[in-house]
Amino acid sequence: MTTAVGTRTVSRHGSDTVTEGIRVVVRPEFMPSQSSPADRRFLFSYSVTIRNEGSARVRLATRSWKIVDADGEERVVEGPGVVGQHPELGPGDSFEYASFCPMLTAWGTMEGHFTFERDGKPFEVAVGRFYLVS
Repeated sequence: MTTAVGTRTVSRHGSDTVTEGIRVVVRPEFMPSQSSPADRRFLFSYSVTIRNEGSARVRLATRSWKIVDADGEERVVEGPGVVGQHPELGPGDSFEYASFCPMLTAWGTMEGHFTFERDGKPFEVAVGRFYLVS
């Protein structure tokens, strides 16, 4: 099932959020071949597309994720850039990357933010909650 969000269509488990002209679209996917429910090991991949819909150049500085599993256990993951990069995006530019999240439960959620810099000033860009569902 898909639903329309703004002018985009995303799966019912993904998210599509715009903050200060930066659109972040996340598409999660369960990876059954890399998971073992009997061992409480569930692996999820997710692709992130970041698009600068604003009029100024921006640079991604840091990321922060809040991950909550089905048992309510919460963990926070923070660090510089994404997948070892600090992409710079001019107006209209996009950057896409893929990553993964191991879980001990069959479902959970992720959400967070990226810190970007524009004209030397930092600002936060929300990453809407998305759902990791096996």
